[in-house]
Amino acid sequence: MTARVLGWVLEQLQHNSSVVLATVVATKGSVPGKSGARLAMRKDNSWVGTVGGAGLEKRILNRCEELLTQSTTTSEVITFGLNKGAKGYEVQPLDSLCGGQVTIAMELMIPMPHILLMGGGHCSEAISKLLPSTGWNYSVQDTREEFAHSELYPDAIELHAKSVDDFFQNETIETLSRFSDILLLGHDYQEDLDRLKMILHIAQSNKSSLDGNGFPRVGAIGSRSKWQTFASACIEDGVKETYLSDVRCPIGLNIGADSPEEIAIAVLAEILSLHKDVDVNSPTWREK
Repeated sequence: MTARVLGWVLEQLQHNSSVVLATVVATKGSVPGKSGARLAMRKDNSWVGTVGGAGLEKRILNRCEELLTQSTTTSEVITFGLNKGAKGYEVQPLDSLCGGQVTIAMELMIPMPHILLMGGGHCSEAISKLLPSTGWNYSVQDTREEFAHSELYPDAIELHAKSVDDFFQNETIETLSRFSDILLLGHDYQEDLDRLKMILHIAQSNKSSLDGNGFPRVGAIGSRSKWQTFASACIEDGVKETYLSDVRCPIGLNIGADSPEEIAIAVLAEILSLHKDVDVNSPTWREK
């Protein structure tokens, strides 16, 4: 059971889903679940495993749902007295006849960003060099094989040297959820426009927001005039303005970045603020 639960947790994190893991860490007397019993829940409230069943498990499942509404990693330890008259320091009474005590550790795990770099040129290379030290993952797609190979991107999770059509041929809303962010960094205007259309059509057909929570956030490098051209072309292709408004262009915080290395810093700082749900325009954001 432990291996199955932990394997399931890792799978959810790889697919960009937050997970709460509950583990029985100590017991005393008669209890339904022994030390080491585990239960895990993901953000759609589906779950695997058990911490013993009955009223105890219901309380834990309810707490998992509450923790999954939070946006920052957190952990807590709760001790339950399995008797409605249980007393003691920091012991929560439970309407049960077991009579023992059980201590459960709960941890909300939020997946680290996994960024899809679409276009493997200078900016993508600069971004990729910063990512290993953050613990974030990245993948690369480029129509040119020389810009999507392991020597240039040694830490990439996925490398796709194929056309835009070929890449999206088997992609769905479920498969794209493995990415937290998709960045359009291509060398060719038309390629980035084709990428954008395909991404937005998938999101629109599934009524999914581009919020990094179930479907990737999307950003494009370029000027505002380029974005206006992109937006007009997408609207003509049937994309609704509400989906276009979720796309960030130009990407990156406005810190005066010029070189690919400076742009990489600005882009990752922006993604970090979105990942941490921090409003960098608020005068009090540093206090959070």
